[in-house]
Amino acid sequence: MKHKKFGSKYILRLDKGEEITGILKQFCKDNSIKLGTVTGIGSTNKAVVGLFETETRTYHSKEFTGDHEIVSLTGNISTMNGEIYLHLHANLCDAKHNSFGGHLNSAIVSATFEAVVDVIDGEVEREFSKDIGLNLYKIQGS
Repeated sequence: MKHKKFGSKYILRLDKGEEITGILKQFCKDNSIKLGTVTGIGSTNKAVVGLFETETRTYHSKEFTGDHEIVSLTGNISTMNGEIYLHLHANLCDAKHNSFGGHLNSAIVSATFEAVVDVIDGEVEREFSKDIGLNLYKIQGS
């Protein structure tokens, strides 16, 4: 992974064989980024994408293999229990231009992945919501 900083933004390039979610999380740790947003595009040949089923409060994940464009990756950076927490979604497109998307659990770069990390000065912690079944932003007041 290569990166360059411009003000509060980082431009990143991940190369073939690198795993996107793990590298992004480590990048945030290494650069003390506790709050921000992530956007990106690129390609993958192995990705795991999930969908949260609200009725049962469970994730269902599916692995996609073969050539896929990462048409759009978007997400946010926060913390939970003092650790970096990434919440990423991705839209993938296959060779027939079928599109699939959801919560990105992992993805291996097949050619390149380009991202922008926009850092927000601050910190927002997450906490598990028993009512919803997800880790939600812990925001108090208005």
